[in-house]
Amino acid sequence: MRITFIISIIISFAFVMNSNPPSNKKAFINGKVYTVNDKQSLAEAVLVEGNKIIFVGSTDEVKKMIDASTELIDLNGKLMLPGFIDDHVHFTSGGFYLQGIDLRPAKSTSEFKEILKKYAEKNKGKWITGGNWDHEAWEVKDLPIKEMIDEFTQKTLVFVDRFDGHMALANSYALKLAKITKETPSPEGGLIVKDPKTGEPTGILKDNAMQLIYSIIPSSTKEETYKAALTALNHAKEFGVTSVQDITYSQDLATYKRLEKEGKLNCRIYTRMAIANYKNLVKDKIHVGYGSEKLKLGSLKGFADGSLGSSTAWFFESYNQDTTTSGLAMDIVTDGNLRDWSIDADKNGLQLCVHAIGDKANNYMLNLYQEIIDKNPKWERRFRIEHAQHVRFEDIPRFAELGVIASVQPYHAIDDGVWAEKRIGPDRIKYTYPFRTFLDNKVMLCFGSDWTVAPINPLLGIYAAVTRRTLDDKNPNGWIPEQKITVEEAIKAYTINNAYAAFEENVKGSIDVGKLADLVILNEDILTIDPVKIKDVKVDMTVFDGKVIYKR
Repeated sequence: MRITFIISIIISFAFVMNSNPPSNKKAFINGKVYTVNDKQSLAEAVLVEGNKIIFVGSTDEVKKMIDASTELIDLNGKLMLPGFIDDHVHFTSGGFYLQGIDLRPAKSTSEFKEILKKYAEKNKGKWITGGNWDHEAWEVKDLPIKEMIDEFTQKTLVFVDRFDGHMALANSYALKLAKITKETPSPEGGLIVKDPKTGEPTGILKDNAMQLIYSIIPSSTKEETYKAALTALNHAKEFGVTSVQDITYSQDLATYKRLEKEGKLNCRIYTRMAIANYKNLVKDKIHVGYGSEKLKLGSLKGFADGSLGSSTAWFFESYNQDTTTSGLAMDIVTDGNLRDWSIDADKNGLQLCVHAIGDKANNYMLNLYQEIIDKNPKWERRFRIEHAQHVRFEDIPRFAELGVIASVQPYHAIDDGVWAEKRIGPDRIKYTYPFRTFLDNKVMLCFGSDWTVAPINPLLGIYAAVTRRTLDDKNPNGWIPEQKITVEEAIKAYTINNAYAAFEENVKGSIDVGKLADLVILNEDILTIDPVKIKDVKVDMTVFDGKVIYKR
């Protein structure tokens, strides 16, 4: 009798559960929904089922489509946007950065030394890397030298990079281990900075010369990389970032695959592998669009030049600050490999995304893309130039003509704007970060952070694009103000435009029926507040794949 009674209870419970199955619907109501769809730009409510958007409209309409099992989320008038997409990050490196030394806050040489000294005391015998220092923020704008840090790092190997990643400072111990002396020549596409009087290395290595040190630094373990990736994921969700387009290395890719398998990949990752290894993708028959909803391959990253801050961005004319140089073309440019690899990779359906900052580097890439169009079979290739930072006005229409995406980082403008003019003079800065001119010429403009070079927070990027107020507060009306854009344009550059740049505009990037339910809710309406206040706006909620993954 007891067994029969228990069985009847189980059957009754199962019947109740089947007649009222748990709902996987979420209704977001009473909000201001900016859809980024010009046909229906504003709405009040969004209904999500599983990981897809199934309705966008009024609160009253949504209420008619739900029942008691639907999870109801009242936005209370808050602004909802599509989940932010960052089109240029170094994601796992960002995780390592968050775990390691942070030299970016140093505003003087003494602060730089003090931060490094304290860190070295706690990490004796270990490599100290990362750091992200910025000498332009110091009272003396000169580059640091090894003598500044040798005294307290005699038994600790140090190689800390400038925030742009195009030069780094090594201490004497690291130089000795790498066998870099006054006789060591600078490699092609790089520079070993040497004291003009003694000829001895100062400790500063630029671009390809940095590889002389990197080659002797032990690789991170699988578990270290895994932990760094998790750290990056937890950081990104706080800022409403639901997709990133990442400069990905092989160990990073293995980590992302592991995270996806474990159900922990709460950010979509569009990978960009090193162009030097493109044949591995060709061999595996990988092309654009390959992968899953959360992890895709088929895009390549290359470098044409260096950076403005390191005076290695490649210009037609010499630098004002140092007339002995006009920057550095990367060795893969000078030896012809970038051209050959790009032509062959394009033939095999791989997307080209090439770093170009100086005006000559951008011109070179436009010429190369034109050659590829003329030489290769036609397909929807969606070329990209990463940074597109200094582009002569006569070259800007060519972006649209050739279908080249301008993948830019607006926060760099308000950072570089503090000191850029002394590097390249008043004439060339007129076409520096030309966002307005890009849009006026129908160029596809896409935004990213280049994290960790700049903060991953998209709201800071939007603030930078619409105000262009430099970090030193000396340009309250905007640095090169004629290049400011609207908040709506900036939001699109962080959402639907970036989805397009990854061939994914049909599945994400706007709040539309059928698209992935990646959403962000802000605590202020950036469409109506004073743009100067956008930098202080916070993310209240991040929704990824239909699930709430972050609440402030």
